[in-house]
Amino acid sequence: MNIEQRVSNSRRWASCGEIHHSILDIRYSIFLVLFAVNAFAGPASIGVIKTDIVTASVEQQYEAVQPGSKSALAVHFDLKKDWHFYASARTAPGGMNLKIKPSAENLSFSHPIFPQPKLHFDKFSGKKLEVFSNRFTVFLPFSVELYLPRTGRDSVDVRVGVEGAVCSDVQCRMPDFGQLSTKVRITGNAAMSEPKFSLPDLQKSAQEAKLPATGQWTSYSAWFALGLALLAGLTLNIMPCVWPVLPLIVMRIVEQAKESKSKSTALGLAFCLGILLFFACLAGANIILQLFYGTVLQWGDQFRSPAFVAGMVLLLVALALFMFGVFNITLPSAIAGKSGSGKGHFGAVGMGFLAAILSTPCSFAILAAAFAWAQARPLPLGTLAIMVIGVGMAVPYALLTSMPGLLSRLPKPGRWMELFKQTIGFVLLIIAVKLIAALPQTRRMDVLYFAVVLSFCLWMWGGWVSPITPRKRKWIIRIIAVAIAVTAGLWLLPEPKTGGIDWQQHDTAMIEQARGQRPVLIEFMADWCLTCKAVEKTVYSRRDIAELIERKGVLAIKADTTLADYPATVALKNIYNEPGVPVTILLVPARAEPARLHGLLIGGRLKKLLQDLPDRD
Repeated sequence: MNIEQRVSNSRRWASCGEIHHSILDIRYSIFLVLFAVNAFAGPASIGVIKTDIVTASVEQQYEAVQPGSKSALAVHFDLKKDWHFYASARTAPGGMNLKIKPSAENLSFSHPIFPQPKLHFDKFSGKKLEVFSNRFTVFLPFSVELYLPRTGRDSVDVRVGVEGAVCSDVQCRMPDFGQLSTKVRITGNAAMSEPKFSLPDLQKSAQEAKLPATGQWTSYSAWFALGLALLAGLTLNIMPCVWPVLPLIVMRIVEQAKESKSKSTALGLAFCLGILLFFACLAGANIILQLFYGTVLQWGDQFRSPAFVAGMVLLLVALALFMFGVFNITLPSAIAGKSGSGKGHFGAVGMGFLAAILSTPCSFAILAAAFAWAQARPLPLGTLAIMVIGVGMAVPYALLTSMPGLLSRLPKPGRWMELFKQTIGFVLLIIAVKLIAALPQTRRMDVLYFAVVLSFCLWMWGGWVSPITPRKRKWIIRIIAVAIAVTAGLWLLPEPKTGGIDWQQHDTAMIEQARGQRPVLIEFMADWCLTCKAVEKTVYSRRDIAELIERKGVLAIKADTTLADYPATVALKNIYNEPGVPVTILLVPARAEPARLHGLLIGGRLKKLLQDLPDRD
């Protein structure tokens, strides 16, 4: 995908709401960070990258390095005046902040050290965003392996991937930078007394305000970091999101204590295995990402997907209703075991896995810090650190099941427990509201409406039946509840269409066939383009525009350029020679050249062009 195409898209996710008031909260369109990972394949690697907007080059700290030594690369950027990179993934539209990804055999890279960002007022979102502009440098610290394989070569090839949205106040572009490259010489007698540059203070260069400086965490010893991971796992047991299942867990442990000690211990270990299984899945995902995609699994990446966030919101609402006693949670008999009571080994594993999943929305900085440390280590050590987090979460349950005497110290049941349980329900609702703020503005109300419908259906499920309700009537009520929930979900949860325009998906063959017979309107947009969102809100949601398109018989094409391999992305560059989005192309049969409309304020001109077209026959 070309440099102009990906970034113009970057402003849409965050800024397509009300342009005068609340334009999308830019944090929620983070799903596209995964796109930034997969879109990484540009032209041949070179030592200097030059575009009409930015120049990037790489420099080595030393002419040569010794085995077992530490050194760094410096990536220098020089941007054209009034252009900038987004600095922070927390505030960048679509998560399209500047990313630097080095890779080389026999070199272990720590997290990049970025300069202090500047504040830039973004008129589309109405917020001050952190950016990098003018000239700046990103440092890439690395360590050289002590024992190198004998290959007959005294140097290693280093490739540095560069990605990010480059924006001005008028438009955004996503350059296809490709990769910078250099060769690092490794020799036992390398002189490393006169570095070409020094690394800045890691504390001052940390970009994420919620986390300590990345370099600080990665500099800690393995034992300290593993202890931190263990502590992070322990803290997961006090997360409010886990509390809904704690009564079930405690009741299970109490019942297990009545069994033989061997069986009680086995069931307790099965529960702990369920917790470890969840973290094993995370470790496996981390291994796949590092080996096949050259990136790392950041704790919280899942919240960059609007679909995942919406799912967690609905899950938390459902758990809050459970805490209020609206319905009861029971495991399916296939998971619970032969008795259907959740006492079997599979039931114990399933309950442990569920407890680990529920800890996700409420995890906080200490967990993220331990996870960040794991990403900067070699895969075996990083995998061990992730599993230690799971061990930390499982330890209390292992102790309770192996030492039944501790159960006598648990608080006695009473009314206080019911009040506490209901209080936690309100805490879960607060967390759900917080997560809703991370959704695209156009989706928030739909998710809220569906949450109300889901609450009603859960109330039907649990409140309209009782133990004495006839089996047939119980099935009818619950089938109706499920039908209502499914119907409402199909209606409310899909991406809503804008305006009254009958948009067609981009298809080059269809466009070529239609352009000689009728006018064709092509709106090039992207999910992460703020200006694109504003254009849809202020232009294509207008009834008069929609009526003109219908009356003139215009074929309306929605050309999505969100990802590099989309056909519309290729057409934008190769057919229409446009640098970025938003742009609207109007093809008229009697005219050789298409009309091109750029930017935000195109409503008046588009209406005039449509009015000049003959009416449909």
